[in-house]
Amino acid sequence: MSNTNTDMTYAEAQELFERLLKLDYHPVAIKFFKSEEEANKYPAEKKAAAKMTFCQFTAASRMANYVLKGNNNNILCENCLTSFGYTAPSDEEAKGHFKYVVDDEYAKEVMAGKPRMPLGEVKEFMTAPLAKTPVEPDVVMFVCNPLQAYHILNDFVGAYHVHPLQFNYTVNSAVCGGSVWSYLNHKPNMNTMCSGSYTSGKTEKGEVNVFIPGDQILGVARQLAHRTEVMGGASFPYNGTEWPGLDACKKCPMIRFKDVE
Repeated sequence: MSNTNTDMTYAEAQELFERLLKLDYHPVAIKFFKSEEEANKYPAEKKAAAKMTFCQFTAASRMANYVLKGNNNNILCENCLTSFGYTAPSDEEAKGHFKYVVDDEYAKEVMAGKPRMPLGEVKEFMTAPLAKTPVEPDVVMFVCNPLQAYHILNDFVGAYHVHPLQFNYTVNSAVCGGSVWSYLNHKPNMNTMCSGSYTSGKTEKGEVNVFIPGDQILGVARQLAHRTEVMGGASFPYNGTEWPGLDACKKCPMIRFKDVE
């Protein structure tokens, strides 16, 4: 499913997600370039002036509306370098996981079990607001609250008839590893923030990370639009209301509205 042979553009999809689900941030299109030649076809708007984490790349795209490109020379985080296949897992990197599992040998197993791209395959990557992506994304990432995540994933289920969904949680590497797992398995993914995505990635409000394969994002958006039209609103279970979560006090007799006569 491509952006060019459907009746919806990426910009229209972003507008739908943001308006109907009241997203706080832009969805982020992530692209993994396998060759420098391909990467050079798509210019960035800004460039990193210093090394940073991949979480910071995605934060700049979703919060500052930047189209960015990077490679191993721009990445500060060892977890990302390993997840993207720029470096092989190392004992030194595993030491950074001791604080989570308090076991030296098990920390190495945890490190080895993370999703990662084949070594040396990714030459460059791009992050961009979905509406501004110049290339068809491999993965689209949402940073959203759990109820918004619920809607996005329900619309994936409705669009692609895949149920139930199962996700991949790892110690650390939430954003870099989370996007890589979604790409490699061609499945949606959801995980909590890790210590890096909490601090560097600016997820201080208890958000979760949701990943949708890039070639399926327009199908999810169309399902959201269709469901909203049929049911009278995007929000479950209170259809007909604009804000997901109005039913915070579900079944409460005090939270009811009548038409003005």
